[in-house]
Amino acid sequence: MPRRLALHGGIAAVLLALTPTLHAQDAEPVNVEEPAKIAPPSFLNDVEPILTRAGCNQGACHGKGAGQNGFRLSLRGYAPEFDYAWITREFSGRRINPASPEASLLLTKPLGIAPHEGGKVLHEGSREYRVLLDWLRAGAPGPVKSDPTVTRLEVQPGNRLLKVGQEQQFQVRAEYSDGQVRDVTWLTKFESNDAGMVDVSPAGVARVLRQGETAIRATFQGLVSVVIVTAPHEQPVKPELLAKKNNFIDEHVFNKLGALGIEPSELSGDEEFIRRVFLDAIGTLPTPTEVRAFLADQRADKRAQLIDDLLKRPEFVDYWALQLADLFQNRRERDHDVRGTKGVRSFHQWLRQQVAANRPWNELAHDVLTAKGHTGEQPAIGYYIVVVGEKREAEQSEVVASVAQAFLGTRIGCAQCHNHPLEKYTQDDYYHFAGFFSRVKLDRKDPKQGPTVLRVAARDPKQEKNPIGVTQPRTGQFLKPQPLDRSATPVEPGDDPREKLAVWMTDPKNEYFSGAMVNRIWRHYLGVGLVEPVDDLRASNPPTNPELWQALNREFVGKNFDLQNLMRVILNSRTYQLTSATKPANAADTRFYSHYYARRLPAEVFNDALSQSTEIPEGYPGYPLGVRAIQLPDPGLRSYFLTMFGRSERVTACACERSGEVTMPQLLHLQNGQTVVQKIRAADGRLAKLLKSKLTDDQIIEELFLATLTRLPSPDTLATIKKSLAEDQREEVFRDLFWALVNSKEFAFNH
Repeated sequence: MPRRLALHGGIAAVLLALTPTLHAQDAEPVNVEEPAKIAPPSFLNDVEPILTRAGCNQGACHGKGAGQNGFRLSLRGYAPEFDYAWITREFSGRRINPASPEASLLLTKPLGIAPHEGGKVLHEGSREYRVLLDWLRAGAPGPVKSDPTVTRLEVQPGNRLLKVGQEQQFQVRAEYSDGQVRDVTWLTKFESNDAGMVDVSPAGVARVLRQGETAIRATFQGLVSVVIVTAPHEQPVKPELLAKKNNFIDEHVFNKLGALGIEPSELSGDEEFIRRVFLDAIGTLPTPTEVRAFLADQRADKRAQLIDDLLKRPEFVDYWALQLADLFQNRRERDHDVRGTKGVRSFHQWLRQQVAANRPWNELAHDVLTAKGHTGEQPAIGYYIVVVGEKREAEQSEVVASVAQAFLGTRIGCAQCHNHPLEKYTQDDYYHFAGFFSRVKLDRKDPKQGPTVLRVAARDPKQEKNPIGVTQPRTGQFLKPQPLDRSATPVEPGDDPREKLAVWMTDPKNEYFSGAMVNRIWRHYLGVGLVEPVDDLRASNPPTNPELWQALNREFVGKNFDLQNLMRVILNSRTYQLTSATKPANAADTRFYSHYYARRLPAEVFNDALSQSTEIPEGYPGYPLGVRAIQLPDPGLRSYFLTMFGRSERVTACACERSGEVTMPQLLHLQNGQTVVQKIRAADGRLAKLLKSKLTDDQIIEELFLATLTRLPSPDTLATIKKSLAEDQREEVFRDLFWALVNSKEFAFNH
């Protein structure tokens, strides 16, 4: 075989000229080739990641809608074709200097040589600088269709078990569509899900600050990979503290606590448990009679029996219809009866019927997703009246983001304008998903003219101009309906696309559908979701207890999406029944359920608790006296108390609309306002009736404690009260006592 020399052409010619002439028999063929050229840096795979890593295309800098100081970039590089045009063509290409690449504004501004409001973000001689300079010297080539794309990220060395103070360097490897693998650690953006527990540097060095467990996110080119860092307490938990378990929930919770070295609290007492389970399950305080009966009950399974009884009560239906009404944003705005609340009440009543019948969640969700007809026949179309509203096109309305967040616990609303910053979802994914609603049409009318009608527009297969799908506004590409997992979902001309969506969404294998509801219910009863925020499920935000997550999903799906069964399992667990009182070893725990997390009563529950404990009902405009707050269908009803204490306005699908914060105005309203005082002093209220009765002072004190705190007073407290009764006017002492009870933290919080 002839030898092959890779020589530069000019050098080869000189060498050949100086070589003596050889005889033919001695000659050996020589092939002279141009050297293999080193490809210039890629705009898509080299330049764009540098801009992202440096923060140039973040929302606080040039990545916001209007850009910054005349220069804009697509947020986190979601539109590289736009970025390339803005960098190289805008303002006659003033940002690059082909004659002198080193003098390009693209380099001098981040170097701090030219005035730059963002300061110095690049260092001369750094790897980032050299790549940008090489790209400019190569003529600033733009993105091409043949550019390989990242298909997978891998963070090495994977999940780590560390001690407080230890550090770990993480490396990130990117696999591309053409098979190449690159170390992209220097271009990767690292973030910690709990920066108070693990801090991570821009270079990927994680440092443990305290005990616990959290995820480290590595983001590159729109892909996210996650590793878990665990830092257990050094003192192991005694096995006997983890031995008592009621069901599989306790198995997984206590295994996690044991691995982290977190000691669980003790089991709650009967007084604590009955108050907690009443408020959590039915949003209502137990009466003194119910408390006495439970405390006197000697059955070993009395807690399980109480749970079963609560799930059958009408208050359970009221309370959980309220939860679903929040989820489905049932509100007066955009009601088909624009001058009233007929539609809101109709949809609310339909939800009550579903809860009362214990309708499987997949069936209920299917009915809402595919609702059509007029409001008189199918109240569930009220959901579309709200989320579609006045918009004529589905992709311009709230329906896409609301459906994803309500039914899948997935926030894709940001992908309407740019790629999701923390997940794989792109703009294309958003508009593919929007295609499922492209046939939804609302025929809204004044109530005098007839009911509002939701219809699904038919497609004429002969009309190519009327296909099923939507147009992506940035690329102009027409996108057919496709679910978020990007699976092929053909929709025939005569189909309602939403039917296809409902089938995919409610499939037992779709963990996002089951997980979204499991997480909501778990958070409702335990105070903190396995995933937080509760409606932000994504690969980059893993559950704190993956084994428990999987087990709860299996239980929910295996029992045919039975909501009451899932609640029953949670309520019967020892985990739920642990006391809220902490120990030194678990006082700092807020995510792993070593104790019950005390939290302020929801607005409606709090208002009802005040009315029930004082026996003075609250009056609501348009409703008969005696209607409780948890029964109200309309969140727009005027109520200073409910607004102040954070009821959901149902404007968005986000669970964050309902607030459980404690604020100074709330405290001032309870302590100095007339609401509490008037209820306590009412002539037909609880206190007035007790004072007129033949009960002893001790019995009245006991009754007030049971009606508010669901417990008996301690001996020391009882002695203090009796001393005051002996020294001051009896009626005033009891008024002060009642006021103190309803203004206590113990009353305002479920614990």
